[in-house]
Amino acid sequence: MANWQWFHKWGSPRWFYQFSGRLLPWLAIPALLLLVGGCVWGLAFVPADFKQGNSFRIIYIHVPAAAVAMGGYMLMATAAAVHLIWRMKLAAIVMKSAAPIGAALTFLALLTGAVWGKPTWGTWWVWDARITSVLILFFLYLGLIALHQAFENRDAAARACAVLAIVGAVNIPVIYWSVEWWYSLHQPASIKFVGESTIHPTMLRPLMATLSGMYLFFGWVLLLFVRAEIIEREKNTRWVQALVSGK
Repeated sequence: MANWQWFHKWGSPRWFYQFSGRLLPWLAIPALLLLVGGCVWGLAFVPADFKQGNSFRIIYIHVPAAAVAMGGYMLMATAAAVHLIWRMKLAAIVMKSAAPIGAALTFLALLTGAVWGKPTWGTWWVWDARITSVLILFFLYLGLIALHQAFENRDAAARACAVLAIVGAVNIPVIYWSVEWWYSLHQPASIKFVGESTIHPTMLRPLMATLSGMYLFFGWVLLLFVRAEIIEREKNTRWVQALVSGK
């Protein structure tokens, strides 16, 4: 019973707003340190790659952006499922708030991938399986944003977006495994959780720093978006009015 009470606490916008406020500095400060430190480490101190030279250094932005864009979509799809099953208002807020952040990160991944592809492959863009599936991810994020805005009824918008988010989640394993399933200019994953990673430790350490920093950055910005959405939705409640008035 206590576990269910804890679970339902997360469905309370007021409780989450108060709780998340304490988390913000614990996410923002490490995110800044890891992103800045990892990028400086990777750009200034890691030796050049023996094949790609200095062009490989864009991985310290490209890989974290792509990884967190996929992780953010899975979080959004999970929130969608929670909303459909338990009708949690907060889950719908998380789903809506994650979409623009995920879209921005996916765009950053596509942009940095194109910049990396020009010196590496000799072209800005190729329609290989990995790039195409990431482009689909970008359109899914944009579709969710547009779909939410197309409904005047907030609950109907949340239900429609939840269905699209869950259906679109099938694209995430396609992105990850595309380099294994089809011919692709992309190399297979260099970071492996099972088995030995193929990337050299001197390159891996700053990459793990920027990757960790990007996840924390996503969490920090998501909390800011969620908190703003909570205030908008709960603006007529006493607790928000008291918060705004400073009482």
